[in-house]
Amino acid sequence: MPETSPFASRRGLLFGAAALSTGALITGCTSNEPKDSDGAASDDKSQQVADDKPGKQVTIGFAGPQADHGWLNAINDNAKERAKKYSDVTLESTEGSNDTAAQIGQVETLINKKVDVLVILPADGKALTQVGLKAMKAGIPVVNLDRVFASPQAYRCWIGGDNYGMGLSAGHYIGEKLKGKKNAKVVELAGLDNLELTKQRSKGFDDALKNYSNIEKVARQAAEFTVESGQQKMSQLLQAQKNFDALWNHDDDQGVGALRAIKQAGRDDFLMVGGAGALSAMQAIESDDSVLKATVLYPPSMAASAIDLARALGQSKGVSGMAEFEIPAFITLYSAVVDKENISKYMSTGFK
Repeated sequence: MPETSPFASRRGLLFGAAALSTGALITGCTSNEPKDSDGAASDDKSQQVADDKPGKQVTIGFAGPQADHGWLNAINDNAKERAKKYSDVTLESTEGSNDTAAQIGQVETLINKKVDVLVILPADGKALTQVGLKAMKAGIPVVNLDRVFASPQAYRCWIGGDNYGMGLSAGHYIGEKLKGKKNAKVVELAGLDNLELTKQRSKGFDDALKNYSNIEKVARQAAEFTVESGQQKMSQLLQAQKNFDALWNHDDDQGVGALRAIKQAGRDDFLMVGGAGALSAMQAIESDDSVLKATVLYPPSMAASAIDLARALGQSKGVSGMAEFEIPAFITLYSAVVDKENISKYMSTGFK
């Protein structure tokens, strides 16, 4: 499951998930004095702009954790599918592992193969920091995906989601829906409480709710990002809280279990907002036959964008639409809310 970004306060460069999923990310030149065809300095960056046409061949090493969660499986799929789009990209992908020692060994193997660029979603950001530093010192730029290394020297670029922003988006969506209701009550079904990401999501949610004086959060339960735990903890919430107006569930996978508990209890007197953007949640929102009315994205399309960024690094290119000749150091994705009004736009991004 995703971990917290280093930009929970929404610092860094913000890109919408939909914009990043288009693939129109790569352009420009990394030199501050781009050269024209005669080797002379050129003031026209447009001459250096690249598109999807084949360029310099780039070998990208991709290392991620074991796909034991729908979101992680979608990360792997997004990376592989994006790489297939480019005839000038060769993807060297490792077998996912949640064992930090094994993943370190896999990254070291990619370093020894002398890949051009590395994309790493670490099982544990702190534990893999040293191997990130090793790659950078070996002259292999690293795109750090989502779970951040302990040192910014361990990566050239970080791209990931905004857990605090997920909470903000969920809180404001619920707040606006309940704006005219007196003494409104909300409950929260969080993820694993020992993870920083869960703390950031809850903080964002609480901070957003502070803007609505008519709303009180009356209960919170922490599940474990699984269907079973979602069902169990939601049952406990329903037993303890006979009346409330809205629920925010941090994770759509555990939300499957939460919806089971809600159906078993025969409850339909509140609205539910999910988290991450699973296909099952999108389909339920489109069907509009349950309490689930929206989900807040934590887009796995970030892996596709990481491949775009790695290709840019390998070809000494920058980012389209920006004046600079280099790719940014930090890219934080926006946590959009998907409901029935915009479901057609986002349905294709839902993951299984």
